[in-house]
Amino acid sequence: MGLSLRREDFSTLPGWADDRAAAAFAAFRRSAGYATQNKPYRSGSLGLSHSDFEPAYAAALAEPMSESGYPSHSEARSFFETWFRPVAISADGRDGFVTGYYEPEVEVSDRPESGYRFPFLRKPDNLIKVPDPENPPAGIPSGYAFMLDDDGSMNCCPDRQAIERGAFDDLGLEIAWAKSRADVFFAHVQGCARLCFADGRIERITYAAKSGHPFTGIGALLVKRGEITSETVSMATIRQWLADNQEQAENLMWENRSFIFFEKAAVESEYLGPVAAAKVPLEPGRSLAVDRHIHTFGTPIFISAPELKDFDEPRPFARLMIAQDTGTAIVGPARGDLFAGCGSEAGDKAGSIKAAARFVILAPAGSEIARRAGHER
Repeated sequence: MGLSLRREDFSTLPGWADDRAAAAFAAFRRSAGYATQNKPYRSGSLGLSHSDFEPAYAAALAEPMSESGYPSHSEARSFFETWFRPVAISADGRDGFVTGYYEPEVEVSDRPESGYRFPFLRKPDNLIKVPDPENPPAGIPSGYAFMLDDDGSMNCCPDRQAIERGAFDDLGLEIAWAKSRADVFFAHVQGCARLCFADGRIERITYAAKSGHPFTGIGALLVKRGEITSETVSMATIRQWLADNQEQAENLMWENRSFIFFEKAAVESEYLGPVAAAKVPLEPGRSLAVDRHIHTFGTPIFISAPELKDFDEPRPFARLMIAQDTGTAIVGPARGDLFAGCGSEAGDKAGSIKAAARFVILAPAGSEIARRAGHER
């Protein structure tokens, strides 16, 4: 894969001047707080390091915040223009690609009862990380990130079908029960959910581990089999197919052998999303899942996708995002997953996102990437 970097200028960056960037600054500031007060983020292969970000982190944390927690949009743009330099990034000169994700809300019960039959599960105690997925213990396929440790004997975790047929039924792993297998399935795909109980309680579950089996996108299977066209496939059309074909739906979902285990997490803000891979809450419309092997968490990335409608404005998508999450399907320097927010409206937005996009990273002023792209001499 040929990685190319090209110098850009804020003054000629399409859509930059119109972006309402205050929420992007708030998201960046959260990453600055975590990286400076807890643990620096690991550098990706692009080479952006914690020391590269330190001046911008310090400036963000020193910025006085309004009662809303956000600066003005012009102040936010000025901040990024001061501390960063725009550099377009692509693989082999091709456009990148974006999809979307969100935090579902699922109606649940804390016990199995009439209408509530499909559980969300905690991680089994003996499910452990594979130390080196490329060189796993005997009996574990290469690339598997998790395995079962049965008193020193390493085994593959059961897959989705086996688990949903009762492989862990006697371990008391259930967190809550949903009405719909599809609701549980899509929470697995998103890696998180808000659980809404009949008594008004709202609890959050986030990713804890996975079975290790490969992820298979059922949308791609439906397109391949001629059930949905490639032009119309979306979360909404997949859900509709599952509802219309209930006898086949279970077997289709089982073809995605990957299974996600969850853990409970606090709902500290009704607005913000879950704490994700960068260890900060996701900012709706501003947090971006990236390939963490390439990008460093906290990196601002300006995404422009002319064929995609903006989340909030009647114009093409062009907005500053902050790298704060990752995902197994997010591979490559110009591949991203846009966090759309929480609930059904966010789900509608996220489910329709599938677009070519241009990626412009904001490299810290003085960083090697900024120099290589011709910004710093």
